[in-house]
Amino acid sequence: MLHDRVLVRQDTGEGERRSGGGILIPATAAVGKRLAWAEVVAVGQNVRTVEPGDRVLYDPEDRAEVEVRGVGYVLMRERDLHAVAADRFEGSEDSTGLYL
Repeated sequence: MLHDRVLVRQDTGEGERRSGGGILIPATAAVGKRLAWAEVVAVGQNVRTVEPGDRVLYDPEDRAEVEVRGVGYVLMRERDLHAVAADRFEGSEDSTGLYL
């Protein structure tokens, strides 16, 4: 990976899901603009806020897909990430484990 690029593997959120109230939402239901979670696989040498293994929140519409050895990944710049969820941020009492 070069510069400020981040390579992520998308979470498989396809299919049916349940709302907070327990309502089943089919996979074909239209939803508004929604951010997605992914796992960081590799980072460039200028990336400062994420490490491989972190979960990141990003906009699926702003992505460049790439296939490496038959596996699909998303390539993006570090600045395109909206949040980072990692165990290393859970050190203090008031921490949520998210870096926004």
